[in-house]
Amino acid sequence: MRVLLVAEDCNPNRDSTPGVAYRACKAIANHADVTLATPIKNQVDIDPAGGCGKANIVYIDNSRVHKPLYAFATWLRKRAGWTSYVAIAYLFEQAFEWGVWRRFKSDLRAGRFDVVHRITPMSPTIPSPLAKWCPVPFVIGPINGGLAWPKEFEAERRREREWMTYLRGAYRYLPYHRATFRNAAAILAGFEHSISDLPENAKDKAINFPEVGIDPALFNVSPERVTKDRLTFIFVGRLVPIKCPDILVDAFSSSGVLKQHRLVFVGDGPERARLEEMVKLNGLEACVEFTGWRDYDEIGDLMRAADVFAFPSIHELGAGVVIEAMACGLPCIVAGHGAPGHLVKGIGSVIPISAKPEMTEAFATGMEALATDDSLRQNWAGLASQRALTHFSWDAKARKTVEVYEWALGRRDAKPVFDLS
Repeated sequence: MRVLLVAEDCNPNRDSTPGVAYRACKAIANHADVTLATPIKNQVDIDPAGGCGKANIVYIDNSRVHKPLYAFATWLRKRAGWTSYVAIAYLFEQAFEWGVWRRFKSDLRAGRFDVVHRITPMSPTIPSPLAKWCPVPFVIGPINGGLAWPKEFEAERRREREWMTYLRGAYRYLPYHRATFRNAAAILAGFEHSISDLPENAKDKAINFPEVGIDPALFNVSPERVTKDRLTFIFVGRLVPIKCPDILVDAFSSSGVLKQHRLVFVGDGPERARLEEMVKLNGLEACVEFTGWRDYDEIGDLMRAADVFAFPSIHELGAGVVIEAMACGLPCIVAGHGAPGHLVKGIGSVIPISAKPEMTEAFATGMEALATDDSLRQNWAGLASQRALTHFSWDAKARKTVEVYEWALGRRDAKPVFDLS
């Protein structure tokens, strides 16, 4: 099968969307004849990494448009939140896709590709003109968005400066929005919140397909895990209001049981100084530790050395870090809004969204249960690693993606299902 993968964000050295896209492309190239179209900005990192596996790479030079718009979008994001960045990203994505079309339109019209798949951007608010222009089946996604902000956490929204979220619905009036989903042969969408955000006439083409994945060589269960009297609860992520790391500090502060154990924060961000002050005020220096940022390769080792993954983030679209923790055999306690709750449903502790004091109390109770019940912890650990490695290895996801291509081409009758049971 000949596939043209289109990825504006695709970089082996970056976390989140660019890293996810790179690993997905590399894995898909093991199961199909792949040509990857990506902007020339990514060449400086992709080439030293040895390319992208078996994929043939074509770099699209859109730097004249991209550089000034990217600089402005980055500046704006620091002042008006992530949603504002996505709004500006619409402009340089359209320029990139025009460059892809100019480069490949002759090949597409000549039938040299079976499928075109736009992997990034993953925001459903950024339409694809390629969906309208493309003469072969077009696949988009995994897209991820449409998750409502919990009304109980308006203070965190203001601190994140996400003012543009109030205008998010305007994206439906952008050029090519309707055409994107009308013309797509298949739509990969991360979780029900993304599917429900799609136009009604597109939902029958949607497949619940989370974008996150793991490399089993980096994230796996330690064969030397031993039972300890003093457990380690670990949080991995940016220390920002949206992640609510203060809930964990307050939970430890309120619990005599938890104070007998450790809480480790791996990551950094603007909330760190406030969190460290909370630790001092509550006399938690002996049980709460901040490691700062760590290299991606180190995260797996830190997770394997821990016992429970605690993640109270209240607006998490993808939650790749949760899958990484699961792959390392960590039972998880997470906030029940967005991706984390779906990923650990039935095999972990999912704390419903409520007012912050009540949610803090619920996290404390859930963490105490995991600290005092060895059998529960071990049972969830085994189920978590099994789910992560079975469904979320990049190879497993690539195989499922090829099934989607076959369905889009009419070679498979039944729509593929991404079943986590």
